[in-house]
Amino acid sequence: MAPPAPPPSRVFAELDLAPALTPVPEGRLGLAALPGREVHVSGSAELSARPDRARVSLRLGSRKEAAVAARSSVSRRLQYIAHSARLRGIPEENMTVTEDFSRVENTYQMEAEVCIIFSDFGKMQNVCNLLIEKLGTSVTVNPPHFYHTPEAIDTLRRQVCVTAVGNTRRKAQEVCRLFGQALGKPLLIKEEETKEWGGHIDSHLSHSADSQTLQERIQNATAYASCRVFAVFEIKGKENRRKKLL
Repeated sequence: MAPPAPPPSRVFAELDLAPALTPVPEGRLGLAALPGREVHVSGSAELSARPDRARVSLRLGSRKEAAVAARSSVSRRLQYIAHSARLRGIPEENMTVTEDFSRVENTYQMEAEVCIIFSDFGKMQNVCNLLIEKLGTSVTVNPPHFYHTPEAIDTLRRQVCVTAVGNTRRKAQEVCRLFGQALGKPLLIKEEETKEWGGHIDSHLSHSADSQTLQERIQNATAYASCRVFAVFEIKGKENRRKKLL
């Protein structure tokens, strides 16, 4: 039985060492231009970014025979939630309160939802733990929803492209060094492919999404991006080995 064929090799760089004469366009006068030597390289990069925001929803309610009593019960807890968040540096604009008042049979029902946006996840845990400790079952703290702001996604896109260009330049330098040449300025940098995708969710996770740990939720909300770049660099000429030795 013949041995399996080796996998095809991937060319990530091409060094033009033998320049050829460029023909003069028909109808024009002048000498043919002698193109400079070039190195053609492709490179890529993949980066990830954890979510930079978390939204926590808190629900609370009260049902009383008197409308004033129902409103007052919810209002006191809302004030405590807002006060606790402000003491820990949460801006007022990061808190949204929605209230719903209704009549249920012979009673009055007051319900409220508080949404708080956090940029500091440690601070988020401290606030949620405090509210659960102080308010107990009178408030329902839902698991946080992690997400990225548009600015964070734009930063990830820029970083992965810049990293891909840097990796490509390093490849070109390695090729030139291998042949005793010096890398010159870039003549062409072209973005060939970019991809973006969400966090990896473990399909073998035994517990439901509602019981995931904080780190599992952050991991599942992590954003990924990749970029592949093609570049052409000028070759200056042979390296000055004497200068390098000095």
